[in-house]
Amino acid sequence: MSERPGLSPEAIAFVVEAEKEASRAFRLLRETRTISPSGTLFYGVRIPGEDKIVTLNYQGLWEEDPDRPLTGVIDFDGNSYWSNPPGGTARYLKLFRTHPDVQAVSHVHTPHLGAYSQAHRALPLLYVPNRRFRFTAELPVYINRRQPEVDFILDAIENDRQVPGIVEANGGATVWSWKGIRDLTNNIVLLEEGAQFQILGAALGGSKPFGPGVLEQQWKMGKLVPSTASVADDGTIHYAEPAAVAAE
Repeated sequence: MSERPGLSPEAIAFVVEAEKEASRAFRLLRETRTISPSGTLFYGVRIPGEDKIVTLNYQGLWEEDPDRPLTGVIDFDGNSYWSNPPGGTARYLKLFRTHPDVQAVSHVHTPHLGAYSQAHRALPLLYVPNRRFRFTAELPVYINRRQPEVDFILDAIENDRQVPGIVEANGGATVWSWKGIRDLTNNIVLLEEGAQFQILGAALGGSKPFGPGVLEQQWKMGKLVPSTASVADDGTIHYAEPAAVAAE
């Protein structure tokens, strides 16, 4: 693996490290039963400094080593630099081209996000950890497949820069990260966990809006607002007035 036509040594080294991270992520998602048994899961990760992505597909089920990724590399025009095909990741190339700071994307089927997808329901983010680092209130649901999924994603980001993913009607979810595989995997876990808790909560009357002070507490913990700001329970932020300069 020391040489691959069209790939720099730095790119090859990045691919090797991405394979290790993806393998750990696949194991984590499998062992925690975050992914559904059929194992629909893949990652696409930007190669730093190059208009290429490494694609990492979960093979699952019948493989002796279910967490060993099936790896590919493609550029933003879809040209392949690896012997393996890129799989479904290629459909998100427009996302990487349009947003140079998007570092990773995943399409994944999880049981409880999948339940929202079956119901054609947007996912309200009523689980506290899913709001700590973002203002986003829900994941939108992608229903009309006459519009390419990637265009729906671009519209969602245009409407809300902090939205971390979408629910894919009758399928699973697509989640992305501005950081990388580890952050992306954490997002998948927390979004699935939130969906699970909200479905369980339905038996007790359904999830409730956040109580008084929750958003202010969480957004200050996540450094979304300064410690001097106050946040109303509807999410309205009130910034402290700058101190008046004393006259000489």
